[in-house]
Amino acid sequence: MKIFAHRGASGEAPENTLAAFELALAQGAEAIELDLQRFADRILVLHDRWLHHTTSGQGLLANQSAQSLAQVDAGDGQPIPDLWQVLEMCAGRCQLNLELKGHDLLPVLVPMLDRAVAELGWQPEDLLISSFHHRQLAAFQAMKPHWPIGLLISHIPLDLPCMLGPLKVSSLHLDCAFVDKALVFEAQALGLKVYAYTADEPEDLHRLALMGIDGVFTNYPARSRQWLHSHIT
Repeated sequence: MKIFAHRGASGEAPENTLAAFELALAQGAEAIELDLQRFADRILVLHDRWLHHTTSGQGLLANQSAQSLAQVDAGDGQPIPDLWQVLEMCAGRCQLNLELKGHDLLPVLVPMLDRAVAELGWQPEDLLISSFHHRQLAAFQAMKPHWPIGLLISHIPLDLPCMLGPLKVSSLHLDCAFVDKALVFEAQALGLKVYAYTADEPEDLHRLALMGIDGVFTNYPARSRQWLHSHIT
């Protein structure tokens, strides 16, 4: 089962920071999930458009200045990182799952990904693009048809093939509270990997493993991997 470090090793370091990503790498993470927001011509690693939800800042990201953002503490003195910093740090070290949070990321994101391939040696298969914003995923796929995309949902759909529509999806990302064996079987029969978020408790990890799920997002990647290796054969 693949372990994604959810926002880095966010159970032990401030989420979506270089410190959390470095800790996840030190713990042997094979994949790291992080959240992307656009700010002017930059892509920031930040979960929420409201700064005060996860940082020392106040108000909407869109209402900030570059100077005010530079003063924001994302936890333990960590700044809000740019995506390029993470791409540099993680190149050749793990897979990244880039979750698109904003509505207007692609004009800045796509050229940056091209640059990451050209300058840092990233391969498309190591940069999984996911979102609840399915229309933005479709727009991304139209530009980058060979890149993997992950469809985020928080429900059990009535008709999975209908929901997928024309998208060529490589993975389905499910809320661990809204996943059952039938949906896992159906998705895998369609050739999709099935990943569940966010699983930190042994009971959830055990239940998901028994369903045959392909991977989990966890805030405690080292602890969750150790538990799975000890209890699931």
